[in-house]
Amino acid sequence: MEEIKITGLQVNSLIGVYDWERTRPTTLLFDITITADLSQARLSDAVDDTIDYAKLAEFVQQQGAQASFELLEALGHAICHAVLQRFAINSITLAITKPDILPDAKAVTVVISASR
Repeated sequence: MEEIKITGLQVNSLIGVYDWERTRPTTLLFDITITADLSQARLSDAVDDTIDYAKLAEFVQQQGAQASFELLEALGHAICHAVLQRFAINSITLAITKPDILPDAKAVTVVISASR
């Protein structure tokens, strides 16, 4: 089993509990780790035999843009399961970082994992 990691993917989403958070989308940072069998891609050197990470990133950004959740946990759960349905992967770990939400912290990060 191999891994593909995407780090610091910017995803705009309507997220938050407070009224002031729900007036416009927030830019979140996603770190995505997926596991999949990439053995065929190692031999063929063909993108059709791997998980196209550009398509994965675009899919996650689209899912985030269409979402409207209060909690990062709920957003992460929804995106993890959407990715599992769309791509031939075994598991996904998604770390969602919401910058500048606490006055004395740079960011808050929630990590959600899901697998087949």
